[in-house]
Amino acid sequence: MSAPTDTAPRVDSTLSKGLTVLEALARSENGKGVTELARDLSLTKSNTFRLLQTLCVLGYARSTEDKRYVATLKTWQVGRHCVDNLNLRDIARPEMAELARETGETIYLAVPEGTRVVYIDKIDSIKPIRSWNAIGGSAPLHCVGTGKAILMKEYSKRRDAIRYTLDRYTDNTLTSLEALEADIARSQERGFAFDTGEYRERILSFGAAITMADNHVVGALGISVPDINLPPDGVQRYGDLVDHCAAAVSDKLQRN
Repeated sequence: MSAPTDTAPRVDSTLSKGLTVLEALARSENGKGVTELARDLSLTKSNTFRLLQTLCVLGYARSTEDKRYVATLKTWQVGRHCVDNLNLRDIARPEMAELARETGETIYLAVPEGTRVVYIDKIDSIKPIRSWNAIGGSAPLHCVGTGKAILMKEYSKRRDAIRYTLDRYTDNTLTSLEALEADIARSQERGFAFDTGEYRERILSFGAAITMADNHVVGALGISVPDINLPPDGVQRYGDLVDHCAAAVSDKLQRN
């Protein structure tokens, strides 16, 4: 009688260690030195240095003047391609349709792109007075519902970049980190982001982030509403709706 065959997949140790190093760099806000990485990952310094050199040659990492290593945008680009391949538009369509049915307003699906969001899908409002933005259009993170929803989840990661882009678009735009941070804290308490006409006069918007299993943000759902259309209970009702629908999309992504 033959011995049972070991069906467990074989893992290449060098590749595994290299990916572990890359993941550690991607999580670090200020980069890491060889000694720090070796200690954190229980690797030898010589092995860590070789892995870092390989990542640098391949373009996934670079060294800084103070001899630390940081992940490059190539890592982000690979992740972005993965997000594109998730077919986020198709996955989010039922929830977008639900939001459109419940509110009659314009519904957006957006993804982060640097310090802005890019609208990758939408359902137009059926009302005579409506907001409008084209698919492929973009807006600053700090002053629209979808962008502020992304900041709710990833503010510490995006703070340094966004602090230099707090331009004013209307009288309601938040143009200081202190004001933005206070607004984010309020958004986190209520569970959704709310734009009070901060990008376009009298156009309000609500947003909630779409996340993967590791809480990484891949996009956001948004409702855009001319202030004249907002019902008396609209802030809480629309906010709860977009939060519920974004959570449903996140759940589908995390189960796939």
